[in-house]
Amino acid sequence: MVLFVKSVPKRIAGDELLSDSFPYKEIENGILWEVEGKWVVQGAVSFDIGANPSAEGGEEDEGVDDQAVKVVDIVDTFRLQEQPPFDKKQFVAYVKKYIKLLTPKLEPEQQELFKKNIEGATKFLLSKLSDLQFFVGESMHDDGTMVFAYYKEGATDPTFLYFAHGLKEVKC
Repeated sequence: MVLFVKSVPKRIAGDELLSDSFPYKEIENGILWEVEGKWVVQGAVSFDIGANPSAEGGEEDEGVDDQAVKVVDIVDTFRLQEQPPFDKKQFVAYVKKYIKLLTPKLEPEQQELFKKNIEGATKFLLSKLSDLQFFVGESMHDDGTMVFAYYKEGATDPTFLYFAHGLKEVKC
C-alpha cells in the first residue's frame, strides 16, 4: 500500500491524507489531484438470514442495535477534520502562505512546474470557493496541505481536491 501524507514545512511527520486505494486524476497541469469520495454506511447492519424470530418465540428486533451512520469514505478513513469555510481574502492569504512554505521543500524541477501552474490551480479553486468544504489532517496542523471537497453538478458523492506537490509518498 502507498500512503500519501501531507508535507509539513517543519518536516514533522505528516497526517495520512490519501492512499493508492483511492485512484486520482491529475488536473490543472498536475498541480491538483482529483479523487472521488463516496458516502458509505458504517455501523450495525441488519441481515435477513431467513429466520422468523416471532415464530421462534423471539422479538422482531432482538439483539439489533442500529447505530448505522453515513460517512464519506475519505473523511472517515483518514480522519479528516472539517474547517470553517474561507472567504476569498482568507483563501488567497492561505494559498500565498502555503506557496511560500512549500516551494523551498520541492526539488528544483518541481519548483518550476509548481510556480508555473499554481496560479491556474488557485483560480480553479477560487471559482468553486463558495461550494468548497475545507479539511485538514487529524493533527489539525494548519501549515500543511489542506484538502478541499465539493459536489460536482448533479453528483451525490463529493469530489476531493489535493495539492499534489504537498503530498509525500510513503510506501508501506
